[in-house]
Amino acid sequence: MLGNLWKGYGTSILVGAGVALVAPVILPAVATIIRPVAKATIKGGLMLADKVKEIAAEASEQVSDLVAEARAEHSAGAASKS
Repeated sequence: MLGNLWKGYGTSILVGAGVALVAPVILPAVATIIRPVAKATIKGGLMLADKVKEIAAEASEQVSDLVAEARAEHSAGAASKS
């Protein structure tokens, strides 16, 4: 009965043990490659966020200008009708 319990897990146990033995060697090497890529990705995201904020601020300013012009024209039209 105990033999049947472990029968399907033999390969998985060997693969897990192999990964556990190789991981301390592989992970630092992978980290030295991935860290600069991750850092560049984060910097790119920050630059993109800054650009989006800038574009949104400009768009907001233009909308505010349009609203001010429309109010001025509306006020001038209402004053001339009185």
